[in-house]
Amino acid sequence: MSFLLFLSGIIVPLALFYIIGFGLLSGRPVFDDFLQGAAEGMKTVGKVLPALIGLMTAVGVLRASGFLDFLCGVLTAPAALLCIPPPLVPLILVRLISNSAATGILLDIFREYGTDSFVGMAASILMSCTETVFYCISLYFGSAGITKTRYTLPGALAATAAGIAASIFLASL
Repeated sequence: MSFLLFLSGIIVPLALFYIIGFGLLSGRPVFDDFLQGAAEGMKTVGKVLPALIGLMTAVGVLRASGFLDFLCGVLTAPAALLCIPPPLVPLILVRLISNSAATGILLDIFREYGTDSFVGMAASILMSCTETVFYCISLYFGSAGITKTRYTLPGALAATAAGIAASIFLASL
């Protein structure tokens, strides 16, 4: 364990020294490359920022308006047919859009049901084996300028469904 602590403390400085050393030994202008990369990063932030603001606003509006609670109430009965516990329904819906909002719901689940309960375990596994589908599609495809997602959304939703099923199955073991 002490080796892992030592390794985690030294890995970042080693990576920096390696990159700088490699650049210097290959005769690259390291600082100019750094500035060029920083400029490109700022351009990417400029492209991505509207999508981030839009998603964060949408999640805030959904939660504040009560529509998320309404939608969860409507979906509780169909979710029960699929053996999905009712407390996981809002987590599943919000996880598709925002990781930070889903983390807030996860903490609420932990507070109410406990971390070692079936619902708490299923929620933990669900958070680790699903992805923020709409966030990733809008962010990555938007920053690359891709407008036609083709099979990305159906594939991502199928993978999310598999993650939900796996989380419920694994938590019941």
